[in-house]
Amino acid sequence: MVRPPENAVILFDGTDLSGWRRRDSDEPADWPVENGILTVGIGKRDIVSVETFRDAYIHLEFRVPDMPDKTGQKKGNSGVYLQGKYEIQVLDSYGWAVPGKGDCGAIYDQYAPLVNACKPPMEWQTYDIIFRAPRVDEAGNVVEHARITLLHNGIVVHNNVSVKGPTGGAMPGPLGEPGPLRLQDHGDPVQYRNIWLVHLPEEGSSEYAPR
Repeated sequence: MVRPPENAVILFDGTDLSGWRRRDSDEPADWPVENGILTVGIGKRDIVSVETFRDAYIHLEFRVPDMPDKTGQKKGNSGVYLQGKYEIQVLDSYGWAVPGKGDCGAIYDQYAPLVNACKPPMEWQTYDIIFRAPRVDEAGNVVEHARITLLHNGIVVHNNVSVKGPTGGAMPGPLGEPGPLRLQDHGDPVQYRNIWLVHLPEEGSSEYAPR
């Protein structure tokens, strides 16, 4: 597992879900946690982090089940929604030569991953995500779309892409506001561990300061 940096906000450390709640309610998240691993609570709906963020570096690890009798979107399906609105697909897409917009690592239905970086099912995989939140003006109009860079198992599969808007199934609410990390219950027992984020400043200094 990748050790979080000192300035990271730990979202799931393997002990409990005290930092999470059920989507669309204030009820505590109730997905099962055992041996440091969080498993999708099938039929218990999506969960969201209490912590919200704008620009952030996010790390998580996931493992898809081996479902050899299933195909397509029924094969180890889950998703990671940035700010609850922008889904990065989780799926067993191991072995596909040319992944599509619905495969693992895709920004769902908008951008296919540049390459297929998937490991076989039942092996732990990593997502390292650099997320730049959308910029809005004083009237709430989007002046710059959200941007996503994604490393899947250490391989760049999205290089600072401009997202066209929220993906399907996005949570409601105005763009430009901080939002949570959301994990999707799509009916398959996908597992997660070691989830954390680092809040990023929206811009650096414009001054040159020689030392």
